[in-house]
Amino acid sequence: MSVRAVIFDFGGVILTSPFEAFARYEADHGLPAGFLRRLNATDPDTNAWARLERNEVDLDGFVGLFEAEARAAGHAVDGRAVLGLLAGRLRPPMVEALRRCHDRLKTAMLTNNFVASDPGQTGDRAGPMAEVLGHFDVIVESSRVALRKPDPAIYRLVCDELGIEPHEAVFLDDLGVNLKPARAMGMTTIKVVDPDDALAELEAVVGFPLRDDRA
Repeated sequence: MSVRAVIFDFGGVILTSPFEAFARYEADHGLPAGFLRRLNATDPDTNAWARLERNEVDLDGFVGLFEAEARAAGHAVDGRAVLGLLAGRLRPPMVEALRRCHDRLKTAMLTNNFVASDPGQTGDRAGPMAEVLGHFDVIVESSRVALRKPDPAIYRLVCDELGIEPHEAVFLDDLGVNLKPARAMGMTTIKVVDPDDALAELEAVVGFPLRDDRA
């Protein structure tokens, strides 16, 4: 196959996943395991999280809505504290793979985020993060385009920005729900659970080494 572009999610792919932080918060606050992820998956197109990522509500508006949703589901949460759990750490092997892809192919970031992102998100564009962002030819953020994954329109948008057809792209995301529409459009998709496994899959697709021990 002829791949012309690699599209990366950010949190959970380039950055470590927030799900471990969610689990710690739940354990520390006596919440059922998986409560935060289930809350975010309820009414996923219209809930507080979706509205924040499309920039339809500000931070204060999100906090009120999200905490009300949690109460309706039977538990109290601190909305601002939950947002703070999104701060992840860069994954150096994934950054190196991004750099190598950028040397040979078109690259894009396709991320659901919010305008008031904390420094672990794309909001901090200085220092090491600036170097990482420089490896992307195109950056599409839900908060800036008022669309979010898994809306098919955001996948069409990133392809248009890259100047490619969907079948010419491979897309990495840590959530299957975000991969399904991309795959339906013709993209090759890779679910990032174990980063090294994901990079092995990506090497097989692009046809060149992405990891130091494969150089």
